[in-house]
Amino acid sequence: MKLTRYENNPVLSPNPENQWENLVTTNPAAWYDSDQSEVKLIYRAAGDDDTHHVHLGIATSKNGYDFKRENGKPVVSPIKDVDAGCIEDPRIVKMDGFYYITFAFRPYAPGKYWVPQNIRNYSPPVLNENFPRFLRENLSGTGLLISPDLKKFKYAGMLTNPSFDDRDVIIFPEKIKGKYVTLHRPMEWCGKDYPTDYPAMWIAFSDDLLGWKDLKLLAEGKYPWEQKIGGSTPPIKTKDGWLVFYHAVGLDKFYRLGAMLLDLENPLKILHRSQDWLLQPEKTYETQGLYNGVVFPCGNVVIDGKLFVYYGGADKYVCVATCELDQLLDYLRSCPV
Repeated sequence: MKLTRYENNPVLSPNPENQWENLVTTNPAAWYDSDQSEVKLIYRAAGDDDTHHVHLGIATSKNGYDFKRENGKPVVSPIKDVDAGCIEDPRIVKMDGFYYITFAFRPYAPGKYWVPQNIRNYSPPVLNENFPRFLRENLSGTGLLISPDLKKFKYAGMLTNPSFDDRDVIIFPEKIKGKYVTLHRPMEWCGKDYPTDYPAMWIAFSDDLLGWKDLKLLAEGKYPWEQKIGGSTPPIKTKDGWLVFYHAVGLDKFYRLGAMLLDLENPLKILHRSQDWLLQPEKTYETQGLYNGVVFPCGNVVIDGKLFVYYGGADKYVCVATCELDQLLDYLRSCPV
């Protein structure tokens, strides 16, 4: 079972007319507005500047393939809106009439991370021991935006613990047994003091999205094509369970895509898990960019039974791959845990 790439990928590429997105347009969140029959993408964007400040832009499509950029400017920028150096890799869910958007961020812009350190013109500042570790080491955290319409955004706060690096945080689209459910990927929670040797997927249940979370290990790398793994797209509720896509990084450093089904009432329980990857870097727009060898989904929608998975290619482009939802569910049901 493999996803089928759109023949005219990428659907969004860097735009030379806008400085804020002339180098990067990638890793898009996605939502299907059934009232307007429209797919909305919130994508990560950056210009060719030494500091590499990262913003969020928006684009829309009536057919899921052909996208039109909106506004000509970012919908959210880090310095103005969240006082950070970058705001990236968004994921969208909608609950009770509001969009909830998680995003990864760092206190300071990362600089050109794809360029050797000794020839960069900028690097994050070096701070002394009086500053919290989150600032000293420019760790990744996850923030929350809330919006009624994807035009106006309210920064709600940080929903991860600033004492460790935690990104790839994804909210389930509904509460389960009265609790919010979130997926996490704490980068440092691996090794001899943890139940996993490599960074893995964790899950938490909480009364408040911004409150304290008791993380429990959900899944770790299992097959040869996966070592480090993390959640990719918001779960989709199906008759067979919560459909969750995840990214997996193998020994070759390539980012591939897998999927699993979680129990609807107890998402700590994995029902089925793909034994082989569903998508891997093969095309030029996936193998040649700022990070060579990446397919990195952040959004998925279902339209008339067809699943659209929107992903970043090589940290530079926005792409889409599809399949029939029922076909994927049939495949996953044939796989063991």
